[in-house]
Amino acid sequence: MRILRVVLLIVAGAALTGCGADGEPIQPTMAASVGVGSSGTYGGVGVGVRRGGLGVYLGL
Repeated sequence: MRILRVVLLIVAGAALTGCGADGEPIQPTMAASVGVGSSGTYGGVGVGVRRGGLGVYLGL
């Protein structure tokens, strides 16, 4: 029973590697800014996540 489990894990790992199921890595991003204008100073921060051509960004 134990040998069958090991063989199935090896076959499943080879199948995932062969079809590219691991995908592209997720890339976190972060940005911060500080500015000075005629009405005073201001700041902003933002965080985001990018995977392939899709990106999600939240800024405050």
